[in-house]
Amino acid sequence: MFEAGAQIQSFIRTDIGAFITLAIVTILFISVTGFFFKKSNFNTRALIYVSMTMAIAFVLSYFRLFQMPMGGSVTFMSMFFVSLIGMWFGPAIGIIGGVSYGFLQLAQNPQVIHPMQLFLDYPLAFGMLGLSGFFYKVKFGVYIGFLVGATGRWFMHTLAGYFFWTQMWPPEGWDNVFLFSVVYNAGYIYAEVALTLVIVLIPAVSHGLEKVKNIAVNYAT
Repeated sequence: MFEAGAQIQSFIRTDIGAFITLAIVTILFISVTGFFFKKSNFNTRALIYVSMTMAIAFVLSYFRLFQMPMGGSVTFMSMFFVSLIGMWFGPAIGIIGGVSYGFLQLAQNPQVIHPMQLFLDYPLAFGMLGLSGFFYKVKFGVYIGFLVGATGRWFMHTLAGYFFWTQMWPPEGWDNVFLFSVVYNAGYIYAEVALTLVIVLIPAVSHGLEKVKNIAVNYAT
């Protein structure tokens, strides 16, 4: 079961593998969002804002405050910037952006032991950050949406941990491996959520985010 995952990981770690992965992300993102050019007010300017936000999140993902032994880390607000896509342009674009960002994370640091685990831990997990878009018109939606998106990501990682990671490396001292996966993944995800909320709740930061949102939405539609 794990041999296929090892082969995928080895391929992605090569230069050509990383290039192909990044090319797939670019083609996927442009193709899918191109559909929304005709179905919504999403346009080229909006695509630029989304791309810039993804780039910021990708750079911030390198600032790891804490690295977990079996995968996962606490970064400096990278999840929040991915969730901003949904907060600005709604859930459809938010989920597309999150899925695309998941493939970028796969190219950055592939940890693959099974093809299905790949999809749970990368495109599906980060795609959940786009659920923030369902709250973009709600009062305090920036905070509620971020928390909901992070919880969706936690859920996907928990499933991957239970079905794949704990099967390969059973945790010592834990009879209930599902509970282990729940606690393990909640530890680093909600640590980053707490850190991020402390920062964005600073009045100057929240006011600045509101201004950026108004600029992005007003000039990109």
